[in-house]
Amino acid sequence: MTDPQSATFAEFSMQSLSMNRLEAGFDTMWQWLLDHTAEIVVALVAGTVLHWILRFLASRAALFAARQPDRLSLPAIVGRTLAKTGHFFILMVSAKLIIAFAYAPEGLARVINFLFTVSVALQVAIWVREIILGVIERRATDDEGGTSDTLVNAMALIRILVTSALFIIASIVILDNLGVDVTGLVAGLGIGGIAIGLAAQGIFSDLFAALSIIFDKPFRRGETIGFDNMTATVEKIGLKSARLRSVFGEEIIISNANLLNKEIVNYTRLDRRRTRYGIGVIYQTAPEDARRIPGLLQEIVEAHGGQFIRCGFVGFGDSSINFELDFDILSSSFDDVFQARHTIGLAILQKFNEEGLEFAYPTQTTFTAAPDGRMIMPYPEKGLKVLPVKD
Repeated sequence: MTDPQSATFAEFSMQSLSMNRLEAGFDTMWQWLLDHTAEIVVALVAGTVLHWILRFLASRAALFAARQPDRLSLPAIVGRTLAKTGHFFILMVSAKLIIAFAYAPEGLARVINFLFTVSVALQVAIWVREIILGVIERRATDDEGGTSDTLVNAMALIRILVTSALFIIASIVILDNLGVDVTGLVAGLGIGGIAIGLAAQGIFSDLFAALSIIFDKPFRRGETIGFDNMTATVEKIGLKSARLRSVFGEEIIISNANLLNKEIVNYTRLDRRRTRYGIGVIYQTAPEDARRIPGLLQEIVEAHGGQFIRCGFVGFGDSSINFELDFDILSSSFDDVFQARHTIGLAILQKFNEEGLEFAYPTQTTFTAAPDGRMIMPYPEKGLKVLPVKD
């Protein structure tokens, strides 16, 4: 059993030792103040001046960012970032300057250095977070200055992920400066991140695909795209899926990752659309009439707002003389293009009817042979009389 008197004596000895160390610390500090009074005063003045200079620069940066016409411009982002400079960081910078010039005792210098490291780690994390979030929002802004709906929905999640990652890194840096072995912590965080990534692989895949759509901008809301023999208008780009409206009216819901894996044709970014008509006329068309066809088609296209490209004879078909007409509709709207093709097509039909040009269609002519091999026409030849058959 432990002797109560021995335990009491040990506790008293520990308290005495602590008091002695505290008194020794005060003596050291007092001696330092006496020996380096001039240096301390100069360092305090310099530190105070530096403190107010840094605070003034932070306030000017905030004012500069507020005056920028475009809040997402690079100067505005830099200004907002510098405006996030914290008072604790400014104070620790000033304290670091003081102990550097005033020959501070080892214990005080160690405390100031540790607090300075903490303030730098946290302040750098804040600066980097503001820059990353500002660049993300700037990159996702469309040409008209509007913010993507997807980014508005994802911004809260992005802010949490960026903030968590940066402050975890800052915490590891702080612990490492305290002398803590962070190898196991880093390994644990890595394994945990891998496990979470595998468990939510599908969700993160669609989320990153949505962010890829924001940054790369292969299409935007309201644009018409084509994929897998399907044409549809983008109505909404969500965090996991995109909603599109086909030209036939159905709503198409497809995951972002699956959509990006397809070959996508963006029709909206065309300032014109090419249309080709194949036109066949009958073989009984006179050569001089056939030569007029390209000119007639050019007049029709230009009269209805199209841009004529080319037209000409392309070959002899089984039952037609074939021509091809290429023209452009100067619009990016699918509805406008559809209506223009309709108008020009009917105008061609009307013009051909007026000019007596006949469209070809598959036909066959049957001939009958006499016993001696002569071809007998299926109609009476000119000058021959058809005698009535008598019973």
